[in-house]
Amino acid sequence: MTAAFPDLIDYASACGRLLAHSVRCVSEPCPVAQATARILAADIRSPMALPSFDHAAMDGYALRARDTLAAGSEHPVQGSQAAGDVAVASTGAAWEIMTGAQLPDGLDAVVAVERTELLEALADGSPARIRLSDPLIAGQNVRYAGTDVEQGAVVLRAGTCIGPAQVMLLAALGIASVDVVRRPRAAIICTGKELQADASLALQSGHIHGSNGPYLAAALEAAGVQVLSCETVDDTAVTYASALRQAVDAGAELIISTGAVSMGRYDFVPDTLRQLGAEILFHRVAMRPGKPLLAASLPSGPLVLALPGTPMAVAAGLRFFVTPVVRAMSGQEPEPLSHAVLDTPQRPTPGLRHFLRATFHQDESGSLHASVLKLQQPFRILPFAHADGWVVLPENAGDCAAGSIVRIASLHAHASSALLSARPTDTHEEGSP
Repeated sequence: MTAAFPDLIDYASACGRLLAHSVRCVSEPCPVAQATARILAADIRSPMALPSFDHAAMDGYALRARDTLAAGSEHPVQGSQAAGDVAVASTGAAWEIMTGAQLPDGLDAVVAVERTELLEALADGSPARIRLSDPLIAGQNVRYAGTDVEQGAVVLRAGTCIGPAQVMLLAALGIASVDVVRRPRAAIICTGKELQADASLALQSGHIHGSNGPYLAAALEAAGVQVLSCETVDDTAVTYASALRQAVDAGAELIISTGAVSMGRYDFVPDTLRQLGAEILFHRVAMRPGKPLLAASLPSGPLVLALPGTPMAVAAGLRFFVTPVVRAMSGQEPEPLSHAVLDTPQRPTPGLRHFLRATFHQDESGSLHASVLKLQQPFRILPFAHADGWVVLPENAGDCAAGSIVRIASLHAHASSALLSARPTDTHEEGSP
């Protein structure tokens, strides 16, 4: 609870309760070719060295240079070695060699072809004798086995999100399948008889197009969550309870609902959850937007996050409550904190954590700056679509003058801007930011 708002729970305490009830999903095997955006369930140790053999870094000639070979020295050429050729033994003479080809046994340096003079060639054009233009030392232009990855080394840690770079590494190591965390399963329930779910139909009088459901489905899918259903129900406890039961029966581990969670006559969600035997973890958080947010644990196990129905309350609830839960269920560490220089002074309400839509830019020195957008009303969607991310002002922030250092977060967990990593930090906070 906060001193200024004794009836509200503070953000850090709310997140702590949520994470204490979050259960990591089990692991499952996954072909590397299908593993993009999946989360590793266990550390990956390299089954081999990379490179797996000593090879040439460029086209030229391989020689033995244990003692430096002098410029002007002449060397007979014994044969030619191309990438993919089997290993050969050398008598100590030079070998013509191509980039990536395995060094013949006993040779330890490569001279670039343009740094040699061809003195003699065979009838088929193959080199027979060369002269060095420069001195050559052992190890020159050679890529040694294991210089990238040592056999047995941990190359990827559990909790890593697999992207194209990780696929490249796994493929190079000959790893065809990895254990990943099963994607968390979620269901979405949007309440409100005014919501029209089918955007292809003309709006009826008093209705609005439902946007929270499509937004949540898109954001969850992009964050690696399997969305089992996205249902719109009217303003009655009966239909809401039925949707909850259907979500549980479908195997949802996380149920996210929107609307009917405040204290009005049609706000039936808290009582309905209690009637279903749910443990209310908290209700009403010291934050803006999204103060009426509720979290509960159903007897059958799933977590329920009941968000207010206003669009920006939904966006903030998804980003700052659902995202930490999804990361915990996926076996990931809390997000690292990022900071920026505030360009627009703020006077937040004491005792509330503020989540403000903002744009980011870097100045000439590389410092990251944040500008809070002027239109912060929670019903406004257009500024959100134009924002780069969030400025997060904690409950005790006080007046924030231009030039203050503030916490920032990407717009969505899966869409971290390159700007946010321009000045990375290595600190974490439970439920951060």
